[in-house]
Amino acid sequence: MLPPTISFITIIFLLISLFPFLSTACHPVDEEALLYFKLQITSDPSNLLHTWRSSTDCCTKWEGIACDSFGRVVNLTRPGLISGDDFIIDTSMNGTLSPFLGNLSHLAILDLSNLKELGGHIPVELGRLTRLTHLSLYLNKLTGDIPRSFQHLTRLDKLFLSDNLLCGEVKVGAWRRLTQLVLSGNQFSGSIPSDIGNLVRLVKCDLHGNNFSGNIPSSIGNLKHLRDLDLSQNLITGRIPASIGGLGQLILLDLHQNRIAGPIPATISKLASLQYCRISDNKLSGVLPPSIGELPLIQRLILENNKLSGKLPATVGHLTSLTDLFMANNRFRGKIPRSLGNLRNLQSLDLSRNRLSGIVPPHLGKLQMLQTLDLSHNPLGLLQIPSWFSKLNLFGLRLQKTGIQGRLPHWLSSTSISTLDLSSNGLKGELPSWIGNMTNLSYLNLSNNDFHSFIPDDFKNLTLLIDLDLHSNNFTGNLNRVFEKNVADPLGHYSSIDLSNNMFTGPIDKNMGLWPAMGSIAYLILSHNPIGGSIPKSIGRLSALQVLEVASNGLSGNLAAELGDLKELKTLKLSNNRLIGTIPEKVINMEELSEFNVSRNRLSGTIPPHRAAFPASSFIHNHGLCGAPLPPCEKS
Repeated sequence: MLPPTISFITIIFLLISLFPFLSTACHPVDEEALLYFKLQITSDPSNLLHTWRSSTDCCTKWEGIACDSFGRVVNLTRPGLISGDDFIIDTSMNGTLSPFLGNLSHLAILDLSNLKELGGHIPVELGRLTRLTHLSLYLNKLTGDIPRSFQHLTRLDKLFLSDNLLCGEVKVGAWRRLTQLVLSGNQFSGSIPSDIGNLVRLVKCDLHGNNFSGNIPSSIGNLKHLRDLDLSQNLITGRIPASIGGLGQLILLDLHQNRIAGPIPATISKLASLQYCRISDNKLSGVLPPSIGELPLIQRLILENNKLSGKLPATVGHLTSLTDLFMANNRFRGKIPRSLGNLRNLQSLDLSRNRLSGIVPPHLGKLQMLQTLDLSHNPLGLLQIPSWFSKLNLFGLRLQKTGIQGRLPHWLSSTSISTLDLSSNGLKGELPSWIGNMTNLSYLNLSNNDFHSFIPDDFKNLTLLIDLDLHSNNFTGNLNRVFEKNVADPLGHYSSIDLSNNMFTGPIDKNMGLWPAMGSIAYLILSHNPIGGSIPKSIGRLSALQVLEVASNGLSGNLAAELGDLKELKTLKLSNNRLIGTIPEKVINMEELSEFNVSRNRLSGTIPPHRAAFPASSFIHNHGLCGAPLPPCEKS
């Protein structure tokens, strides 16, 4: 007998309180639906579904499945990227989504994301999952449109369908509870639905990388809780609606690479939480509104590649949280505002390709956090690089076509600059030996100036230099000094060299292809120099070479067959030299070769059959050459 102190009602209460831990077995309808899904998976390399067996209970034994107390499946989570405290599994599944998944009538969470190879259409039957709150199918190869039946998914909180091959128009009207909508990286088209403004709970809206067109609907301003809005890389036209000022919680605004025109609305000043703003690569016009200076938290402001005009407002200097300011390739005119010197957190400043003039304000010398400065292609008429630039701790300095004249300032030798571009100016004189003290240089462009000197011996100290452009000067002496510079393994191996249109002499050292600095070079351009000599056979060792231009160099000897070892070569220009002999078949038939020119040499023999369609102009003025695309050879 039970003790008299325990009543029948108490026993019932205890059983009810324990009920969640006494869940029943998996419902047969749900088990069947899951097994049908597994049946349509043709490849499961990491055995994500290996525990899914009819002989075991899907609620307690099947990985990735969770059930409620009635044995109904509420969570199906089998993503391709799985991580734990001490492991990461990145895997895939091949197959399609089974329509039987629509029978999981109690399902709240469905996550089959990042499986890479999951394809086919999204089954219409998924629209029956009316309890679904979280649907995640991103990073697959799903095709077709979003089924109309999804309008029944009125409880959806999060919808992630990004990075698939989905298309068609998007309807959002029924998803009133949605907080996150991520459809990026697909092929959706049509307009952004005007009723998106009804999704008043939305916190994140990411539609980038699609084919959406039309205007940004003014109803977007209703989304008072929105923090991230990314509509970039679409075909959106029209203007930025003034209603965008209603997004007071917005942190990220990305509209770049569309066709948006008209002015930036003054209401942008109401985006008090905005930290990242990118509206680059559009057709924006008009002046930059002074109200832009009322964004208290903005860190990155990217407005490059538009048609903005007028003066840069001094109010930009109020944005003291800014770390990056990109205004390149617009039509700004007038002086650079001295108020920019107030941007104490600024790390990158790019005002290149505008119509700015006048002196560069010395107030910019206060920007001690500044790392990169680009004022290129402005009619600044600098004459000299301002000496106060030496107070900056720059890693990148670009001043091409800004009117600089005279010699390189000596203070450059004591800087930590890694990227230096002073091309298309009036610099002259020698390349100073102290250039070897700029040991942080990885990119150096002094092209289109009037330097006339040897390359100094100290040049070999530029052990981190990767990209070098000295074209269109009057440099003289042996160019081997460039090739044989030292490296700081694994850094300092050339990626590109352009020494064309100078007065460099040769011959090229026979071991050029074996020098450490040349081992990774992809672009080598030496044309229009009186180099002479022959093509060294070791050039065939430059296995990463993609472009080789040695035209008008006075080269003689045979067309080195070793060029055929350059498996990555796409462009080979050898015109206007004194090369003799035949064209080796392995050279003209390199698999990647798409541009080939040996015109104006002394080559002879039959042009070998070749897979690429090179024009006759690639072979003309070689009096001994014949065969397609030139006239056929005469029969002996």
